[in-house]
Amino acid sequence: MKRHTLLLLCIIITCSAIAQLNISIGVKGGLNFANVADASDINNSSKTGYMLGGYIGPKKRNGFGFRSEIILSRQGYNYKTNTNTGNVNLDYLLLPQLFTLNFTKLVQLHAGGQVAILLNANVDSTGGNNNGSLLEYFNRFDYGIVGGAEISPLLGFFIGARLNISLSAANKNASANWPDFIPKVDTKNNVVQVYTGWRF
Repeated sequence: MKRHTLLLLCIIITCSAIAQLNISIGVKGGLNFANVADASDINNSSKTGYMLGGYIGPKKRNGFGFRSEIILSRQGYNYKTNTNTGNVNLDYLLLPQLFTLNFTKLVQLHAGGQVAILLNANVDSTGGNNNGSLLEYFNRFDYGIVGGAEISPLLGFFIGARLNISLSAANKNASANWPDFIPKVDTKNNVVQVYTGWRF
């Protein structure tokens, strides 16, 4: 009981300190609808994944602002070639830096740049059925641009959607020992995120 009381007290003090600093913290989670661009050699289709993360920035007010985010994102793509079919799972840690434009307290537009760190990669394919980590065949860092919008219908609750467009290749250049179960294409990640969250 004492531990719970102490934890509650710490949360109250932390929230009070955040309010005094005029800082806003938010958490959010939702779905990814991921695909890849520049993949003309394969018949690719979108893949549904998840996203979970949070942000910190100045409290929301009319006009311009900014915020920093950290997001765990499951993305990738499904594919079909002449020899096999499969799906590629790519787990990224996304670090967007966003400029925001607030219209009253209800609507916010945001846009900016994003870097990403690849945490894990695996491929499930009829050509090899390899479910182990395949990080050596994918670039560990990614970068791109993002843009989206949020609405806040009540209190701290918000609903949002965002488009992430990668400007660098997900796959490394295919080498002589490239496995058959990974498509030899220069792919770029495209992800639509739909999410809900709570702003403190």
